[in-house]
Amino acid sequence: MEDFIMYFTIFVLSMFVGFEVITKVPPTLHTPLMSGSNAISGITIVGALISAGSGHSTLTTVLGFVALVFATINVVGGFLVTHRMLEMFRRKD
Repeated sequence: MEDFIMYFTIFVLSMFVGFEVITKVPPTLHTPLMSGSNAISGITIVGALISAGSGHSTLTTVLGFVALVFATINVVGGFLVTHRMLEMFRRKD
């Protein structure tokens, strides 16, 4: 139980830190930073796959699967936004 409380505390604190970091990014930097966040989300996908497939407990499998779904949504959305941004710079023939 002590381990769960420690891990849950780290999880909640990381949510607050992530929210504060994301809200402090100015809109002009948001789209260029999406490419960097795609790389980070790729690392998250690998970690989620390891967690979901480790088979330690049902909780780790479920949380790993949820993390995998959210990270995949983030990667796909990031690539779509980046692609849309790059379309703005193409010449129209």
